[in-house]
Amino acid sequence: MKKIMLIGYGAMAQAVIERLPPQVSLGWIVARAHHHAAIRTRFGDQVQPLLLPQDCPQTPDLVLECASQQAVAQYGEAILHRGWHLAIVSTGALADAALEQRLQHAGGKLTLLSGAVAGIDGLAAAKEGGLQQVTYRARKSPLSWRGSYAEQLIDLNAVSEAQIFFEGSAREAARLFPANANVAATIALGGVGMDDTRVQLMADPTTQRNTHTLYAQGLFGEFHLELSGLPLANNPKTSTLAALSAVRACRELTQR
Repeated sequence: MKKIMLIGYGAMAQAVIERLPPQVSLGWIVARAHHHAAIRTRFGDQVQPLLLPQDCPQTPDLVLECASQQAVAQYGEAILHRGWHLAIVSTGALADAALEQRLQHAGGKLTLLSGAVAGIDGLAAAKEGGLQQVTYRARKSPLSWRGSYAEQLIDLNAVSEAQIFFEGSAREAARLFPANANVAATIALGGVGMDDTRVQLMADPTTQRNTHTLYAQGLFGEFHLELSGLPLANNPKTSTLAALSAVRACRELTQR
């Protein structure tokens, strides 16, 4: 039986908990103090709520971040310094180049989960043979962009047709849209980098899905991939597939 630590207790974490493989047990949840009573009520003595990962007296088989870019920045180094295996969903945190370098050299093992997009393996393969151009477009409903920097760029209440409201680099997108642009960061880290990956963000009132479009071109040829995913019911900013990528990381623990 493998035992994991979960960072976060929001919508994505709940989706992961509901789908944990039977050979994987949840031992610890790092969450804000106001969640601790609910965690104890739900799990009893089986799961220990923590304020900090460092408070864990044992070594988890995997620490799974399902919280935010801020959580990666706050806890990542301490986890890796202990030699633990950290898997992160909030890859946009690595738009901070200094943080990326610190995490890469902190020890332990850092895994970047594929999140809400497919084709990262193909992108990495193309990089080996001369990847020249990568463009990523995210198309989501106006509801999915509420509470984000998009509200300063576009009137989400007045959008009547699909409209691009942001164009820039993956680094800019990840910094400006920390809850929405982790896919952009994942694609950038697997391909031509944060500054050379072009990103377009769209609000589309005709869709209830989160559509991710990836175009890559280089000496290998070119490919065009589109994935239309359903958002989590309790968090329209997050795709269900992102939570499932975290579940897959747990399942892989049982296959080693």
